[in-house]
Amino acid sequence: MIQGIAHLAFDVADMEKSLHFYCGILGFTRAFDIPDDQGRPWIEYIKVRDGQFIELFYGGRNKPEHVQQPIGFSHLCLEVRDIHEIAGHLRKHGVPLDVEPVQGKDHNWQCWAKDPDGNRIEFMQLDPKSPQMNC
Repeated sequence: MIQGIAHLAFDVADMEKSLHFYCGILGFTRAFDIPDDQGRPWIEYIKVRDGQFIELFYGGRNKPEHVQQPIGFSHLCLEVRDIHEIAGHLRKHGVPLDVEPVQGKDHNWQCWAKDPDGNRIEFMQLDPKSPQMNC
């Protein structure tokens, strides 16, 4: 019935900053856009890989208040080939790391950063001994 995860969507405050982050820094491709019914910019589609996208919606204005242990969306996780390579790449492009590369309890390597709107992103290098690789 379900074939996969098709996209993740974010409402963004500054589209140019978000496009620069997701395409210019992370290297994804700007695939296409969809205008609203009046022809104004509405959604930018960023291609992660075949059949997987990040939707960026124009017009985000109000960031939710920070609460302790919120219910709902937590973070986006992007699989990488080399955790130290992505960490260096992010630093080189002025993206601060919230968590430096570290090996987690699942044996995978991870580091953390935020996109221009403060959404948390985990970068993960899968380890052959991890449960994700062995289930």
